[in-house]
Amino acid sequence: MKLIIQIPCFNEEETLAATIADLPRAIDGIGKIEYLVVNDGSTDRTLEVARELGVDHIVSYPNNRGLAHAFSTGLDACLKLGADIIVNTDADNQYCGADIGKLVGPILGGQAEIVIGERPIDDIEHFSAQKKRFQRIGSRVVRIVSGTDIPDAPSGFRAYTRDAAMRINVINEYTYTLETIIQAGMKKVPIMSVPIKTNPQTRQSRLFKNMWSYIFRSANVIIRSMMMYRPFRFFISIGVVIAVIGLAFVVRYIVIAIIDTSEGHIQSLVLSAMMIMVGMQFVVSGLQADNISANRKILEDIQYKIRKKYYDEPDKPEENE
Repeated sequence: MKLIIQIPCFNEEETLAATIADLPRAIDGIGKIEYLVVNDGSTDRTLEVARELGVDHIVSYPNNRGLAHAFSTGLDACLKLGADIIVNTDADNQYCGADIGKLVGPILGGQAEIVIGERPIDDIEHFSAQKKRFQRIGSRVVRIVSGTDIPDAPSGFRAYTRDAAMRINVINEYTYTLETIIQAGMKKVPIMSVPIKTNPQTRQSRLFKNMWSYIFRSANVIIRSMMMYRPFRFFISIGVVIAVIGLAFVVRYIVIAIIDTSEGHIQSLVLSAMMIMVGMQFVVSGLQADNISANRKILEDIQYKIRKKYYDEPDKPEENE
């Protein structure tokens, strides 16, 4: 059983050494552990530090492509290197390396194919009360949308089986955390969470400028995922709500016409007709999107089979600079 721990990095020369030092070299049930660094266009000495630390594998890009791309690149490299289990962790040493054993435990026991580390959000001192509240709300929305029971959806500390990693497709360019959980729920991939600890903060988050930016981008990811993986329910729900509001204006017109026999009040009928037409357009869009979604599922199945065939002969990926 081979485990590869991947670490996406962007300008992490000051924290990478501590992160690597904290990672385990042996875990019960794992025969071999290797480290892989994805250097996402760092402009500092991140690449040199990774080499000096003797990291087993390095994939490097000359320009920054974003966290989501770095994560996907790491999965691809780990699969090509023959990983049976892939663990993703942050380069700022936010997560405790000793908890990697907790992450892979449910996978080794056959309980799950994806395991998410659940941080003690309420106990993290550098999280403001507002951030803690939004974290809980956001995770609750992801649980509803995905049909999973993951309390800490934004957590980047997670483990994947080889098969689960081959089924992952990160479409958005912002972050992989929310989208991959929603995908797992839609594709019925067994997923669970385990409680973990966190280390003291080493730097400010670079993923978003402020809380509102994070909320906006996260909401965008969730909505796009709903449109992609549950298009019929998404469009039909909107269409029905708009049509029902339109019918309410019909009722309003009838009530007013009975009470007031004078002419007029035609505005209610006009607005009602417009809203019912818009609602029906959403319904039709839902039917069309559902057909497109069926084609996507076929393409994903083909992609999965191609990946299995492609990764049958693992070798070392070339270091790109």
